[in-house]
Amino acid sequence: YLEEQLKDPVFAERFKRAGEAWDVAIQIAALRRKAGLSQKDLAKLLKTSQQQVSRLESPGYEGHSLSMLRRVAEALHAQVHVVFEPEKKERLLHVAEAPATYHAKRSKKGL
Repeated sequence: YLEEQLKDPVFAERFKRAGEAWDVAIQIAALRRKAGLSQKDLAKLLKTSQQQVSRLESPGYEGHSLSMLRRVAEALHAQVHVVFEPEKKERLLHVAEAPATYHAKRSKKGL
């Protein structure tokens, strides 16, 4: 069923974005727990509400700002890394700018 749904470009994009939000949420929650902090404790460090921390840890939340992620990382003694990667189609188009033909030479021994 998911395979069929992913053929729809709108659904595929939403699914991808949901996965990214899920990753962020899981990482924040895991780092917080590893630090031995409750959501309320982290909220105090961030000077925000427990509800905001709960939102940051919610897989469906997509309102993370870079400044908030930096604040969370600092409070949890972590680093934020943002990586932009070209989509596979674009990456493939730029590998070779012109078509090339390659011919293998046979040795005289037929190997």
